[in-house]
Amino acid sequence: MAESARVVPRRSRQPRAILLPFLPGMPAEPLLAFCRALKGSRRVLVQGVIPVEAPRSLSQAAGDARALRAHLQQEFTAAEVRVRAKILVSYSPGPEIAAQIGDQNVELLLQHWPRGETLPREYLQSILSHASCDAAALIGPSPSTGGRALVVLRDDQDSELALRLALSLASSLKLQITAMRVPAGPSAAKSVGLQLALEQVLEYLPEVGDSPLHSDDPTQAILEAARGYDLVAVGASSGGRPEGVIADELATRLMDSAPGSVLLARARPLVPPEVVDESAGTGTISILVDKWFAENTFHADEFADLERLAARKQEQGLTISLALPALNEEQTVGKVIRSIQRALQQKVPLLDEIVLMDSNSSDRTREIAEDLGVPVYIHQQVLPQYGSRAGKGEALWKSLYVTRGDLIFWIDTDIVNIHPRFVYGLLGPLLSRRDLMFVKGYYLRPVRVGRRMQAGGGGRVTELTARPLLNLFFPALSGLIQPLSGEYGGRRQALEQLPFSSGYGVETGLLIDFLEQFGLGAIGQVDLVERIHHNQPLAALSMMSFAIIQTVTRKLDRRYGLELLKDVNRSMKIIRQREHRFFLEVERIAERERPAMRSLPEYNERFGRGEAT
Repeated sequence: MAESARVVPRRSRQPRAILLPFLPGMPAEPLLAFCRALKGSRRVLVQGVIPVEAPRSLSQAAGDARALRAHLQQEFTAAEVRVRAKILVSYSPGPEIAAQIGDQNVELLLQHWPRGETLPREYLQSILSHASCDAAALIGPSPSTGGRALVVLRDDQDSELALRLALSLASSLKLQITAMRVPAGPSAAKSVGLQLALEQVLEYLPEVGDSPLHSDDPTQAILEAARGYDLVAVGASSGGRPEGVIADELATRLMDSAPGSVLLARARPLVPPEVVDESAGTGTISILVDKWFAENTFHADEFADLERLAARKQEQGLTISLALPALNEEQTVGKVIRSIQRALQQKVPLLDEIVLMDSNSSDRTREIAEDLGVPVYIHQQVLPQYGSRAGKGEALWKSLYVTRGDLIFWIDTDIVNIHPRFVYGLLGPLLSRRDLMFVKGYYLRPVRVGRRMQAGGGGRVTELTARPLLNLFFPALSGLIQPLSGEYGGRRQALEQLPFSSGYGVETGLLIDFLEQFGLGAIGQVDLVERIHHNQPLAALSMMSFAIIQTVTRKLDRRYGLELLKDVNRSMKIIRQREHRFFLEVERIAERERPAMRSLPEYNERFGRGEAT
C-alpha cells in the first residue's frame, strides 16, 4: 500500500459521538430506539452505506445512493441525530467508516441488522475489524422495555464491553439482566485478573442475576439458556482475536440461532488497527471513478425543498452569487432572469445577487437585464488594465471580480426551457456536502431535426472531443457525463485559486485544475433533467473542439514540463460552403489563459485581503 493512501485518525475537539452505519432496507426506528438507550451525552451520527458485491460496478449504485439519501432525510429528522450527507459506496466500506472515528471523536460504532435479513458477514467483518473504537452489532429488533437480557461473560475485554452496554440498556429500558459467567479454560491463565474484576463488578450490582456456568459443553449450554431471553449480549471472541476473525464459534452460533436479539460487542483494540483507504489500493482508476460516480452524482429533485436549502445556507452563513454570461441573447435572457428572480430571490431568499456578464452584445440583451434590476457588466470593460479578450472564459473569470458571494454559479442565458432547478440543483450539493468544492450540471440535450426533436442528440463536442481526451489523459474525470455543460459553480475560496482559459476551453481547464488541486472527491455532478437551447452550426463546434484540444495540451505541458503548444498552429482553416461552392477561411483560435484571480492586487484589495503568496 502506498504511503499516501494512509488515513491517520486525527485528534478531535468535537463532542463524543456514536456512529451508526445505515444500509438500504434497514428500518430507522428500531435503530434509533436502541441508540437512545445508549446515547447518554453523546452525539449521534448516521452514515449511509451501500456495500457493493463484485463484479457489479460501483457506478451502478448511483441510483441506490440517491434513494438512500432521500430515505435518510425522511426518516432521521430528530434534532439530536446528524445525518452525514455523503453516502459511502464501496466494495469494502470498513476502512472508510473507520476513518471517521478519529475525525468525529466516535466512541462507539453501532451496527444494526434486522432479524430475518441475511447478514452479510463480509460486511460485518469489514466494519468491526477496522474500527479503532468500541464497536457493537445488534442482530434483531431493538430490545423492548421490561424484557430479559442475558450477558455472557468470558475472560476477555469484549465481554466487559458487552456488560457495560447491557447495563446502559438496563438503565434506560428497565431490563432484567442475568450474567452467565463462563469459567476460563486452562490456557487462559493470563485472563484470570479480568475474571476477578468481573466478579467484583457483579458483587456491586445486586440487580444483575449472577449465574456461573458449569457444563462440559459451555457453548451448547449457553445456546440452550439463550432461548429464555429477549436479548443476549456476548463478546465477539474469547481470549484475543485471531487475525481475520471477528466472531468466534460461540458468538457466530448465537447470531445464527438465538431466538431473540443478539448484541455482539467488540472492545476497542489496545493497538488501533491501521486505517487505510482500501479503494485507493485496488489498482485501477476505473474502480475509483465508479465509486466517485455513485457517491457524487445527484439529481436536482433532491434539492427541490427550497426552504430547506435556505435554512442550510443561513446555518452556514454563506452568500451566493449567480453570474449570467451572455452574448446577443435577447430572445431568452429576460425569461431566464425572471424565472430565477421569482423562485430564488422573491419566494425564497437563496440568491444574494444576480449579475449579467455581457460580452458586448449588439442586441437588447443588456437593456432587458437592466430593466429587470440586474447589474450589467461588459466584461471587456472590467479590469481594463489587463487587456480585453473575447470568449466566455474571460467573462467567467472577470465575474469573480464583480460578484461577492461565497458560492458562485454560472448558467447560460440561451436556455429555452429555463427552470429554477438549473440553479437550485447546483446549489444543493454544495450546501449539503462541505467537502465538495465544484459542481457540474448534466442533462438530456435534444436537438431539432427538421420538425422533430431528437432526444439526446446534442453534445457532439462533448462525445467526440472532450470526453475522449479526458479518458485518454485525465481518466479520473471520465465519469463526468457532460464536462462541457455551461451550468456549474463552486466555492470562491477554490475558484479564486485557479487559472481560467479565456475561451471555449474554460470548462475543461477548470475540471482538470480542480482535479489536480483539490482531488476528484471535491467535484460533484447533478442531473438537471433536460436542456433545450439553440444549437450551433458544425463549423462553430469545430472551432470549439480546436480550443479544447489546446487547453488539454496546455495542462499536459504544465504537468510534464513539455512545450507542445509552443510550436503548434494557432489558426484553423474552416471549410465554408456557399451556393454549392466550397472555400476556406482562416480563423485565429489561440486559447489563452488568465492567471488565478487571487494573484491580482485589485482583487485582493476589493475583498480586503493581503497579497497572495
